[in-house]
Amino acid sequence: MPTTVRPRRSALYVPGSNPRALDKAGTLPADVLLLDLEDAVAPDAKEAARRAVVEALGRRAAFGRRELVVRVNGLDTPWGHGDLAALAGAGADAVLLPKVESADAVRRARAVLEAEGAPSDLPIWCMMETPRGILRALEIAEAPAVACLVMGTSDLTKDLHALHTGERLPMLVALGTCLLAARAAGLAILDGVHLDLADAAGFAAACRQGRALGFDGKTVIHPSQIGPANEAFGPDAAALEQARRIVAAYAEARARGAGVAVLDGRLVEALHVREAERLLALAAAIAEAGG
Repeated sequence: MPTTVRPRRSALYVPGSNPRALDKAGTLPADVLLLDLEDAVAPDAKEAARRAVVEALGRRAAFGRRELVVRVNGLDTPWGHGDLAALAGAGADAVLLPKVESADAVRRARAVLEAEGAPSDLPIWCMMETPRGILRALEIAEAPAVACLVMGTSDLTKDLHALHTGERLPMLVALGTCLLAARAAGLAILDGVHLDLADAAGFAAACRQGRALGFDGKTVIHPSQIGPANEAFGPDAAALEQARRIVAAYAEARARGAGVAVLDGRLVEALHVREAERLLALAAAIAEAGG
């Protein structure tokens, strides 16, 4: 099962209609910038935001190694087709589709992109934010060109008539379902946003929970949330040291002709080595990207 090692610890939503935010985004330590044409943009600002985002993508070097992903409007809106057409050759690293509820929705978007001359390997990311979408998570994850699932927990909470709780109990079924689908299809997956900017402790707890569940990172709505997300979803020094020891112990065992090793009284098998190697590769990618 392929697993991403590209850093996606933090993914910051940046309103496409806010030129100052677009300019500032290039100075922030987020791994991913989600340039937003959908929820963060008022209807009368949609076309101006589209032009601003395309112009920002033309200044690719200003954003360094950050992954630039554009969230478009849905094809069932007046702006969706135009968004996809404008982005086909604009240089985005991926296109994020909102409220995806079927593999057919992905195929329709892909058809528009291809008709407009988009690269054949342009990845598609999918927002998982409706009950129907969650129930079809594996179908969506296995659709052609899909590379990442992004949890939209705010919309999902609304649709479920659920409550925002500290433990996120109403979300656990949906989070787990999408995690299973993403990993089964070899995709990356990002956790949903934490809306209360004044609740730093709650945000940190949500990050710890997301990391424990297996998410690659967290979507964030304010620069103040980037640092805590990066810390929570990045391997720490102790984890990296243990990963190095696991790799070394297994290599030594294999050199002796053994198929397993024992480290600190615990069995080390190939599956532990693969996870250790993934953490080391992730740390190397983070360092290469500037931390």
